Amino acid sequence: MFSERDKSRKRLMELLDKPGNRTCADCAAADPEWASYTLGVFVCHSCSGLHRNIAQISKVKSLLLDPWTAAQLELMDSVGNLAAKAQYEQTVPAFYYRPTSNDCALLREQWIRAKYERKEFMPGGSQESYSAGYREGFLWKRGRDNGQYLNRKFVLSEREGALKYFVKPDGREPKAFMSIGAVNASFQPSKMGTAHGLQITYLKDNVTRNIFVYHDDGKEMVDWFNAIRAARLHYLQAAFPGAPAADLLPRVTRDFAKEGFMEKTGPKRTEAFKKRWFSMDERRLMYFKDPLDAYARGQVFIGSRDNGYGVLPGLPSGVQSSRWQFGITVATPDRIFLLACESERERTDWLATIRTALDRPMLPPEYAVEASFKHKP
Repeated sequence: MFSERDKSRKRLMELLDKPGNRTCADCAAADPEWASYTLGVFVCHSCSGLHRNIAQISKVKSLLLDPWTAAQLELMDSVGNLAAKAQYEQTVPAFYYRPTSNDCALLREQWIRAKYERKEFMPGGSQESYSAGYREGFLWKRGRDNGQYLNRKFVLSEREGALKYFVKPDGREPKAFMSIGAVNASFQPSKMGTAHGLQITYLKDNVTRNIFVYHDDGKEMVDWFNAIRAARLHYLQAAFPGAPAADLLPRVTRDFAKEGFMEKTGPKRTEAFKKRWFSMDERRLMYFKDPLDAYARGQVFIGSRDNGYGVLPGLPSGVQSSRWQFGITVATPDRIFLLACESERERTDWLATIRTALDRPMLPPEYAVEASFKHKP
């Protein structure tokens, strides 16, 4: 004889098999084990915790551990993830970032709040704050030399095609003028040590410049991120008229392909291996003394195999790192770079990341980047 709890669990498992319910309604993680019995959506464990932050709207239960009433089961049956998506995501702008299970909690929480609490993507929802093409406000910016965060005025203007910041609130001349065509933004809470940390990068004389900012209000920070994405998409649409939005969206903003510490030696191979923070951004392999440095100590262009680039596990005979034993040899047409990782797992991941770039044919603009590169020791 089945208990009521067994019957409820069996019914929930049947509902999970309905189209759309096998992935989290908010981050697309597979096999959700929680659900909001007020919204009628199935969510993963991580997103269920974020739903608790809007308890006045969303109340969650475990599919396996909690008791369910007949009325709650009926609601789950009548809604489900696909119907909720059709209701709450009607007017999501193309540029608006839809977080995945790999994204930081801030992005996922603000996505959940935007959908269910603020109802931004339903008819009549307000999106002007990040869709207007102009935005100004104050963000805490990390100092380039002393690491102190100071309040700075930022201005994003699609008309000027630029993101700027000013040292003084009433200043006329910006401290930095960042072309929208060269700007990228990615959330870096772990690296920056703050849940709202955003890393903005842009090219200055073909060298990547890093700016680290945050705001105490999570919504404000995500709105800035999506405002940058809106400006970037409009820039790309103007630069590539007629290109489908689906082709442009992966280029709006991007995360680093991989980051982490490795050791490197100089071109003479006699210098001691030094620990550096490495970031792989498209075909740029950059290394920094500190993860929050404004500028890289050096950068390596990673072209395709067809153009004379390559990578191998291990170091040349007679070369050995003093501490880390898992070597990598990166070959470019004009130099060999010798690196070392702390673990076999890290080496495997770095090799896979670099090989992804090597296996990708170079595009015409990348030849110009390659020609302008100057390798530094």
